[in-house]
Formats: sequence, structure tokens, C-alpha cells
Amino acid sequence: MSSQEWVLLIARGQFALTMGMHITLAALTLGLAPFLVWFEARWLWSRRPEAHQALHFWIKVFALTVAIGTVSGVIMEFQFGTHWSVFASKAGGIIGPLMLYEVLIAFFLESALTGVMLFGIDRVKPGVHFAITCLVALGAIFSAFWILAANSWMQTPRGFTLNDAGQFTPDSAWSLISAPSFGWRLAHMLLASWISVAFLLGGVAAWRLLRNAGEAASRLMLRSALTVSLCILPLQMVVGDLHGENTRDYQPAKLAAIEGSWQPPAPGEGEPLRLFALPDQAQQRNHAELAIPAIGSLYLRHNLSGHIKSLGEFPRDSLPPVLPVFFAFRLMVGLALLMLLSSLAGNVQRWRGRLDQSRRVLRLLALMSPAGFIALLAGWVVTEVGRQPWTVYGMLRTADSLAPMSLGSSVAIFVSVVVIYALSFAFGLCYLLRHLAAPLPDPQATAVAETIQTPA
Repeated sequence: MSSQEWVLLIARGQFALTMGMHITLAALTLGLAPFLVWFEARWLWSRRPEAHQALHFWIKVFALTVAIGTVSGVIMEFQFGTHWSVFASKAGGIIGPLMLYEVLIAFFLESALTGVMLFGIDRVKPGVHFAITCLVALGAIFSAFWILAANSWMQTPRGFTLNDAGQFTPDSAWSLISAPSFGWRLAHMLLASWISVAFLLGGVAAWRLLRNAGEAASRLMLRSALTVSLCILPLQMVVGDLHGENTRDYQPAKLAAIEGSWQPPAPGEGEPLRLFALPDQAQQRNHAELAIPAIGSLYLRHNLSGHIKSLGEFPRDSLPPVLPVFFAFRLMVGLALLMLLSSLAGNVQRWRGRLDQSRRVLRLLALMSPAGFIALLAGWVVTEVGRQPWTVYGMLRTADSLAPMSLGSSVAIFVSVVVIYALSFAFGLCYLLRHLAAPLPDPQATAVAETIQTPA
């Protein structure tokens, strides 16, 4: 490969690394904030000590995540000025305002108030602290709103003018959030974050109950997580199906890669459901394919004979890498089905009043702790790798978005980023694991915490 091809490979690898690690933190804050609101509401309503214990326990995890996420987010956005300065120059008129809104409206609201939420607990009036917790949760949603608006425009661009210099300018302020995939992408991400945190929170609670069956706060955590997962997982499947229809209409090559469809079916036959295959991009065919005839048309076209555009109908140089997209999608869907079954098993035992004694179910839930985040990352692989070879879908190629940079500079930046991320995440992970295994706050202290509060 030429030096410029190496630079492109390094730049893409660096962005994948930073995006993957940062999106995990963003999803954790986005999904954990509503649980903090719920635990605090339960405490204010009933003054139950276990609700206050749960709030104390997870509020520290939230604050840690925001702190590390701030570091990772700043570094991730700096890449637009290093490896991707050509993209920033061409699409800055649209991406720049959205990033600014995210910083001004969401980042400062979430980050500034997180400190008050953490250090103000038991020091400010209960109603004021609850309002701050709600604002932090709202800030997390605002942050996701603006970032996903930017990503959605890159995936399905609309509402812009392309000038003679190849620069994108928005037609209006409204056009910044008018991407046709934005609504589905935002809903899918919000639900995925809540599901991921529900399984993390429930898994941690299950693990703690295996060690101490009498821990009331862990019982509250587990029941809250099981309720959320059972309600949201079916909704996520509906949203995912509708998002898939949007992808079919606006990013057909991505959908064809998801399905591993190289050629259209014979006339009168429907799209098969490919359970397994080894996509061969060079030969444009699948090896070792295991498929169920016509079933794919049920979820792709909601009938038994509908077709989608196949990969063979697109120019070869416009196809995404099929193999990672194909397998990432199946990993995401497979984990979603496992999570649904796990949630059903936990809720059935809960309704029978046997959850605390069912050690097999508790072990299952503990093992499923990271499942939501793995599925979320697999979904982002589908989203981002499936968009290739474009940064702005159908308009600006990734190779044409790269900054003119020497190989030595690219390697130096990559190594620096890896070191910073490794140190930050190693510190955060060590603290997180220690905290999750630590004893909960003294219930006697939390029960009388309101008596030592000072006015805001």
C-alpha cells in the first residue's frame, strides 16, 4: 500500500476506536440518567432507604462516566481538525453548528450539573436536587439529539446546497435536523441505551444478590431493570423494523450488505432469511450459506415475495465491506433475542415471588450484564461500516475526506490517542469494578440523610 493508503487506514482505525469507546460511555450516561431520576423519585415519595442507597451507588458511576466521556469526546472531535480536515472544510457548515449546539445546550447542562448532583446530594433541598437530576437526564437526551442529528445527516443527507468549491451549506436552520433517518436513529439509540443500562444494572444487582440475598437496594435495582427491559425490548424491535424500512429506502446498499444479498431472487421467489453465510466480496457470492426461503421478505417487505436491491446492482467501488456488516447485524439481533428471553425468565420468576431464590436466573442475568453494550456496538458497526465508502452518503467519499498528512504524523497521533484512551479507560474500569463490588452505603445513614441537608 502507498503511504496515503496507510494514512487512510490509520485514520479510519483511530476514528473507529474513539467512536466505539466514546459511544459506550455516552450510552451509559444516557441510559443511567433515567434510573437515577426513578431512584430519587422513589426515595422522595416513600423515603425508602434502599432507594436512596441505589441512588448513592449509581450516581458515582454516572459522574465517573461523564468525567471520562468528557476526555474521550474532546479527543474524538479533535480528529475533525487532524485526519479529517477536508471533511470538516466541506461539511463544516452543517456539522459545525450541530456540534456547537451539542456543546452549548447539552454538554454544559449535563457536565456542570453532574457535579452539583454528585456533591449536592444530602446537602441541598430534596426537591432542588431532584430537579437537578432531571435536568442532567434531559441534558443527556439533548446531547444524543444533536450528535445523532449530525450522524443522520451524514447517513441520509438532505436540505443542503453544494457550492462550486464542493462545500455543503444548509438551506435553513430546520434542514440541520431534517435528515429522513434522524427520528428513527434517535429513537433506536435512546431505546438501545436504556436497554443496555437495564441489563448492566440488573446484572450487577443479580450478582450482588447471589452474594447477599438480603440486600434490599439490589432487589429494587433488579426489579426496576427487569421492568424496563421487558417494556422496552419489544418496542425496540418495532422501532428497529421501521428503521430498517428507512434504510431500505435511503441506503439500499447497506441493507443489501446486512442481508448478504448479492443477486436478486428468481422471479416469484421472496428474499431468503440468511441465518449464516461467509460473504466473499471478491467473488460477490456467499459460501456456506444457511437460509430459510422467502422469510426475509416478511420483515423486509412484509410479504412473501417482495425484493430489495441486491449488491450486484451497485458499482463495486460503492459497496460497503459486507462481511463485518453481515455478522455485526446478526450479533446485534441474536443478543436482542437472548436479552428478551432473559428478561422474560427473570420477570416470570419475579411474578412467582421466587426471583431472589432462583440462583440460576440470577446467574443468567449477571452473565448478561454486558450484552446490551455489545449489541449496541455491533449496531454501530452496521451503521458506520455499512455507510462506507462514504462520509456523506452518496456525496463525499471517505478517501476524499482525508487530510493531507504524512505517515509519521498520522502514526504519532494514533499512538498518542491510544495511550490517552488506554490510561483513561483503565483507570475508569478499575474504579468501576471496585465500586460495583463495594458495600452499599449504610441504610441507617441514608434513612436520616434529609435531616442534615442544608438549603440550596
